[in-house]
Amino acid sequence: QVRLVESGGGSVQTGGSLRLSCAVSGADSGYTRERKLAWFRQGQGTEREGVAVIYPGTGMTAYAWSVKDRFTISQDNAKSTVYLQMNNLKPEDAATYYCAANDRPPFGPWSRASFYTTWGQGTQVTVSS
Repeated sequence: QVRLVESGGGSVQTGGSLRLSCAVSGADSGYTRERKLAWFRQGQGTEREGVAVIYPGTGMTAYAWSVKDRFTISQDNAKSTVYLQMNNLKPEDAATYYCAANDRPPFGPWSRASFYTTWGQGTQVTVSS
């Protein structure tokens, strides 16, 4: 069973950058094209929001409109770590960020949290103005 461990959160000022990492282990070798790894975030009193996704088998990515052109999701060559590079951070980006895996059926819309069966413990991002 896949296991996810996030790291890299912290506190930055508006306009700063952070890179989050998600160490992936135990990933299923099947469903090469369908399975995906994503970053979600949840602020205080808000719903969990899909931020970015990568399909490890194809390298395809997608982003929420609110972070497009500022955040970049990527994976290392061994596909054992997924990164989220966050640039030009804004106070509204402050949240707990979670790595999530949808590595077996059912496969649904990437931004819908209910389709993800495995979650990391979360890492906190604080952005001060």
